[in-house]
Amino acid sequence: MTIKRIRKMKTRRWMATFVVALLSVTVVLAKDIRVVVFKVSQMHCEKKVKNNMRFEKGVKELSTELKDKTVSITYDAEKTDVKKLQAGFKKFNYEAEFVKETKQEGKKDGKQESQKEEKKADKK
Repeated sequence: MTIKRIRKMKTRRWMATFVVALLSVTVVLAKDIRVVVFKVSQMHCEKKVKNNMRFEKGVKELSTELKDKTVSITYDAEKTDVKKLQAGFKKFNYEAEFVKETKQEGKKDGKQESQKEEKKADKK
């Protein structure tokens, strides 16, 4: 083999590796992050909800509003769903009523987007 041919093969191998790496990063960044809101009528202790629900699979962020008796959960839809999260409340004897669910577009973690959604809901 000539040096030119060897360089050409190395370049092709490097380019193929780069393309595979780029595609892998794209897949990782395209997570299905969602926010669900539950109304928990018998909620009287935020700590109980937070301490139990944070261990549910796929939960990224959790916020409670004791005044409205609502719980907002940001979660990875590839790991869990609304029914599983709702069942998580039953583990510590709370009944959760589904209120709404929103999908977050193009975010690696739902923190910033969920805050925007909450602000929009407050304005309405």
